Amino acid sequence: MAPSTTLLLHQDFHYSSPNKARGGPLSGIRIIDLTRILAGPFATMVLSDLGAEVIKVERPGKGDETRSWGPPFLGTESCYFLSVNRNKKSIIVDLKKPEGVSVVQDLVKCSDVLIENFVPGALNRLGLGYDTLKSVAPHLVYCSVSGYGSRGPYQSRPGYDVIAASFAGLLGVTGPENGEPCKVGVAMTDLATGLYAHGAIMAALLERHKTGFGQKVECNLLSSQISCMVNLASNFLNGGREAKRWGTAHESIVPYQAFPTSDGYLTIGAGSNDQFSALCHVLDLKDLLRDEQYSTNALRVKNRETLLRELTNTFQKKSTEEWLSILAGCSFPYAPINTLSQTFSDPQVIHNQIVQEVEHPSIGKVKQVAPAVSFSTSQNEIRSPPPLLGEHTEYVLSEILKYSKEKVQELIKQGVVNRSQ
Repeated sequence: MAPSTTLLLHQDFHYSSPNKARGGPLSGIRIIDLTRILAGPFATMVLSDLGAEVIKVERPGKGDETRSWGPPFLGTESCYFLSVNRNKKSIIVDLKKPEGVSVVQDLVKCSDVLIENFVPGALNRLGLGYDTLKSVAPHLVYCSVSGYGSRGPYQSRPGYDVIAASFAGLLGVTGPENGEPCKVGVAMTDLATGLYAHGAIMAALLERHKTGFGQKVECNLLSSQISCMVNLASNFLNGGREAKRWGTAHESIVPYQAFPTSDGYLTIGAGSNDQFSALCHVLDLKDLLRDEQYSTNALRVKNRETLLRELTNTFQKKSTEEWLSILAGCSFPYAPINTLSQTFSDPQVIHNQIVQEVEHPSIGKVKQVAPAVSFSTSQNEIRSPPPLLGEHTEYVLSEILKYSKEKVQELIKQGVVNRSQ
């Protein structure tokens, strides 16, 4: 039977010591991170920005695969790895050795969350599955991130972003209307799964506050991406309509897409009659407003080909900068299609202070994209640089696990753990 709510109100919510000096909403929460590559590390980075202490457990030799994914590199560090691993402590543990498994089991006892992205069943065989760990740490929130889920015909398949996105239909609807399927420019399936995992972990922590017990949370790339198909999924399930590729255009809204200018591209979104009217006025195409075939969005969708031809011809007559000047203050949304250099020099991006610097122990200043969410009182911030491989092994073993100096040295000698490489 779970402890009563009354009793829980007088118990400490955390199983680790709060960081009083530089707190955040998740200050005092300790996370054991057994994930690699993107979905899991992105989730734990978001949680670490919110104040959680993240201990990244890495394999001997190479650590997280993304440490070697380059170029580009900044000094010896992969820019890919640097993008999603700030605020974390790195320890090297050989999970193929029983003593290494024991180290993680000891960490679990004094931690709040474990997150992993091994192929389903792999950690069970090592003695680090949920059923094993909950017997020694019933408070533990155990989050598994997989390609397709822990059950079903694909359970043992490895899952990468582009593969799951292919299964889920995202690639099938991405790309030019009459062209080949295209991969999205960044791994949005991984990132969406990471965000789902981060929210699910926080919900499980809140549930633990009520019951006193942790639980297992499962996230997978396939389900995450299908859930993100939103209106296209509903169109098929409820309207019987198969989705197709539209380039930058929208299946159900016209005009809502990119248009070529004389020297680049501009994206326009006119999702209502009022916005379409404002667009026609600023482009001096008032005749379109008197044409019944464009009087409603449904009719504009039906007659998109002729309407888009008119708009394209008009936008091609001026440069992107000229159009941005003309469109300034309009009631409908518009934007240039930027390169990253243009993005990071944009005045709104600069005002939002989205780029910040942190000092790295071996390569100096590292630029980071700051947390996207701000709070009126809570801290959500970059606290420390991405770690060197095994940088914090001795600290975690001696200061958190309270292992003796002799035990730490023996584990290092046996190759169970290792220092910074």
